Amino acid sequence: MHVNLRRAAVRGAAVVAAAVAAVGAATLSAATAHAGTLRYCDATPPLSAGQQGRLLQLSAIVKSELERSGSRVALVSRSGLNLRWFGMRYSHAGLSLQGSGETPWAVRQLYFACDEAAPRLFDQGLSAFLLGTEDPALGYVSVVLLPADAAATLETVALDNRRALSLLGARYSANAHAWSLQYQNCNQWLIELLGLAWAAPAAAPGPERVNADADANADPDADPDPDAATALPATAPRTSAQAALRILGYEAATFSLGWRPLLWLTAFSPYLHRDDHPESDLARAQFRVSMPQAIEVFVRQRVPGAERLEFCHTAAHVVMRRGWEPLPDGCVPGEGDEVFALR
Repeated sequence: MHVNLRRAAVRGAAVVAAAVAAVGAATLSAATAHAGTLRYCDATPPLSAGQQGRLLQLSAIVKSELERSGSRVALVSRSGLNLRWFGMRYSHAGLSLQGSGETPWAVRQLYFACDEAAPRLFDQGLSAFLLGTEDPALGYVSVVLLPADAAATLETVALDNRRALSLLGARYSANAHAWSLQYQNCNQWLIELLGLAWAAPAAAPGPERVNADADANADPDADPDPDAATALPATAPRTSAQAALRILGYEAATFSLGWRPLLWLTAFSPYLHRDDHPESDLARAQFRVSMPQAIEVFVRQRVPGAERLEFCHTAAHVVMRRGWEPLPDGCVPGEGDEVFALR
């Protein structure tokens, strides 16, 4: 499949955000009321000058910390629509690259290109990435800094346009099953990039031979068998990446809806699908989806020396916390947190 790497941002579909939140509504009438929020490609209300100014100040603070870190690669996630019902703060993640050909620390990420009705890769400046927040009054940003060895391998793969694009799926689904090739969401592209970059030789099949348990019809509960292989075309890097992720121990996030009939409410959005999810999950009224929280857990376990910074902002200040303990809701600083006043 031929695609072009685009260096402009369009209105991107938040990975699950309003989609699954609407599916989690308690009744059909409530879900109908939320159906309008699933139109990802509708124009968002413009930011006021004050809101833009505060988000640009936030961007300057984040970029300053990136420069001071000494790292060249960071995972960057931003909060989107309210996912607290599922215990998640972040909905969209990308890879911030100091050596980006667009601008230092530009974020390489998957977005749904509304004008083409297809997923595409975009290089987006960090400021523009943060200006895409769903709530300019209160938001969160998570940054995971990678040590030199892990960063170098990932940077090489991420900046190789051919390899980065080889992982781009043909069809988008906000709730894409993490172990299927049928669809893809933005975070799924990112974690598959990590799998491709960090696969050990024994866990990284060549393009001609890949683990059979990573195909779209594999049982997601089955233990990976690194010796089981099947011949596939050389254009199967997503299959190879998923096989490597299984061996490396990646676990996707679980959205538990609590009531099986709610699964049928996915019909309200063209960006949600059920046909890629295994029957065992549907019977439990759950989706297993790649989300920023799951990716951060994977990186923390897989990469010794990875460090995390979390930022939050209100209309009055930015709070920065170092470490893996999350900031509290409401952007209230705790002991040891740094506070930056906004003008």
